[in-house]
Amino acid sequence: MHKFLIHRAGDHVGVATSDIVAGEEVVGVYMDDDSTVEVEARGDVPLGHKIAVIGCEAGGDVTEYGVRIGVSPDGFGRGDYVHTHNLKSARW
Repeated sequence: MHKFLIHRAGDHVGVATSDIVAGEEVVGVYMDDDSTVEVEARGDVPLGHKIAVIGCEAGGDVTEYGVRIGVSPDGFGRGDYVHTHNLKSARW
């Protein structure tokens, strides 16, 4: 059973469909083709929040929905909780 959804292949993040616990091995589903990916959570991820499917280097652009949603000042690794502490919006 999946615990997060990824909008498009190539997105850095997926959205938790239920709470994820640090150390948990979780399955995500790509919404564009129904393929799956398995990720080990490196931190707790609350329902509705983002988990990294692909790591991002410091200062790198972050994509979701196939578009740039922000920048990660310090970067993050696969399985990290992605939120305001490591993601700055592209809007402001």
